[in-house]
Amino acid sequence: MLRYLRPLLARLLLPVGRFLARLGVTPSMVTLLGALGTVASALVFYPQGELFTGSAVITAFVLFDMLDGAVARASDSASKWGAFLDSTLDRLSDAAILSGLVVWFLGGGRDPVLGYLALFCLVSGFGVSYIKARAEGLGANCDVGIAERSERLVIILVAVGLGGLGVPYVLEAGLGVLALLSAITVVQRLIETRNRLTRPRRPAGDPETA
Repeated sequence: MLRYLRPLLARLLLPVGRFLARLGVTPSMVTLLGALGTVASALVFYPQGELFTGSAVITAFVLFDMLDGAVARASDSASKWGAFLDSTLDRLSDAAILSGLVVWFLGGGRDPVLGYLALFCLVSGFGVSYIKARAEGLGANCDVGIAERSERLVIILVAVGLGGLGVPYVLEAGLGVLALLSAITVVQRLIETRNRLTRPRRPAGDPETA
């Protein structure tokens, strides 16, 4: 859903990307710093129960990580390796966020229900990403789903941040919604991939394919 905002966001970030490119910053530097900051923040703050502080710091690094594309466009240095590195580190960042929550809920937070809910979100989130990657590796486009990475990040960071401020029930609701939407997205992508991979191919010379 948030994909429709990407062209606008790209235009807004381009001046910042040009500034960083003039300083000699590369897209990979931005990607690495954003990912390392996210992972470190999630695994330091969340296991200690610092939910609001952790969410605020993670959000800052996530926003910084979004600049890698702007730097790549500004310096005309976009590459397949850069896209691969960005995608890989995004998966690790997402896993760190939910892993930090699992550690807190099953440890000092003493809330096993939320702990297992966060664990389900972790597993299903990997499923969402893997299905798309595997489908595209087999030649089937699978760019569908009600909750892509952007939506999932917004939900979890907002819910955890507000929960850390003491807003009642928002953390439980956020994790519940995230778990539901992730599960639905997994099913959507499985169905889409099956349809594309099992669709009969039209014979050569078919008027509809000519």
